[in-house]
Amino acid sequence: MNFFRDILERQRGTPQPSPAIPAGERVYAVGDIHGRRDLFDRIIELIEADDAARGDADTTVILLGDLIDRGPDSAGVIQRAREWGAARKLRMLMGNHEEMMLRALDSDENLRHFLRVGGRETLLSYPIPLKTYRNASLPDLAMLAREAVPLEDIELIESMEDMIRIGDYLFVHAGINPTVPLEEQISRDLRWIREPFLSHDSPLDVCVIHGHTIREEVEIGPRTDRPNRIGIDTGAFRSGRLTAIGLEGTDRWFIEASA
Repeated sequence: MNFFRDILERQRGTPQPSPAIPAGERVYAVGDIHGRRDLFDRIIELIEADDAARGDADTTVILLGDLIDRGPDSAGVIQRAREWGAARKLRMLMGNHEEMMLRALDSDENLRHFLRVGGRETLLSYPIPLKTYRNASLPDLAMLAREAVPLEDIELIESMEDMIRIGDYLFVHAGINPTVPLEEQISRDLRWIREPFLSHDSPLDVCVIHGHTIREEVEIGPRTDRPNRIGIDTGAFRSGRLTAIGLEGTDRWFIEASA
């Protein structure tokens, strides 16, 4: 019995390879922006400078979702993301706040909920005067929102992806259901999940890079050498800190824009 226990312990202790990005590629992922156009502009500058300094590579930038709500300039963030995407390979994931915005534009009741979770700031970043907003009934505000948000912004949000896999890394907004195969994940979990994902400490086939759950610092777990997940949402809208991760081969590094 001790013999088999010793074998099992040795197997558990066998070093596992660190997650890697395919050779010749480089990836940056940016955490939840939440309407902070100022921090988004700064992280773009920092990523562009870092990418140039590291030399040639096939570079992809991924925005992890929740570009909008809570901060003061969601419309500006959407505009800047569109501009950046025209200049380089940029992929965007849909966060739960983008999902709520699309639903709010289709339903007055969904709009009521959206306004409570940061949608007010989003609508006011479009050409809706504050006085008009304050005096509008919910049906009137719904009409104003549909008129103010341009079709190109709606189409950009609708085009956002659910998950992206590159090498040993999986990029999602919130996380995954660790009990379900990757090909069977549902969009609600990918955009909203916390548990049982955050506390899952058994090995996964991929290392999940995610936002959604705010932490004061980057969260790597359960092991730094072979992590199941890396959370990079440092609460930009309230902390004034927007975090990105860089990945190349088995290397990883972090970039922070701060107010």
